[in-house]
Amino acid sequence: MLHPLAVDTHSVLPIRWLSTLAAVAALAVVTSAIADNPRLAGRVVGISDGDTVDVRLQSGIIRVRLHGIDAPEHDQAYGKATKRELSQLVFRKDVELEPIEQDRYDRLVARLWLDGLDVNAELVKRGAAWVYRRYATEATWCAYEKQARDRDLGLWALPAEQQVAPWEWRRRDRLREKFTDYSSQRVAECVASLGK
Repeated sequence: MLHPLAVDTHSVLPIRWLSTLAAVAALAVVTSAIADNPRLAGRVVGISDGDTVDVRLQSGIIRVRLHGIDAPEHDQAYGKATKRELSQLVFRKDVELEPIEQDRYDRLVARLWLDGLDVNAELVKRGAAWVYRRYATEATWCAYEKQARDRDLGLWALPAEQQVAPWEWRRRDRLREKFTDYSSQRVAECVASLGK
């Protein structure tokens, strides 16, 4: 029989083993969180337009469409300016991609991160892009867009008739220039339209 204060090393795990087990458990939790939200590291090597970039990954160059935002088209008012804005922000810089999906054009749709900055949201805050209501899920982006509108930032400084949502601009022949006026849309209305 053992002394009451003695430890039976055969029936109790050694302290070293317990600390290793705890470290493995913690690593499993971290790995699980990363697996739910993976990020790819790369460098921006090209800017196609205000919401599409080319990123060099270890495996090669991929085209990335920024998730949840829509920037003016090349031939649309503010189209060239928004491309410049994105270029100044990320061109030739190391970034992280948070993949969302692959679109019908084989582009990776992702959130783009630059040193902890959500580039997608930043473009909306600067008035360089719209919240793409059909695909966005981030309600706070609607507030960012409203703030940019209220402060006449970027595309929101254009005359009202030139503030055409890019998704409507691309369908302008079918719409016959009957564009939606988003200039006074409330945040709650924007949020209610997300994903629809």
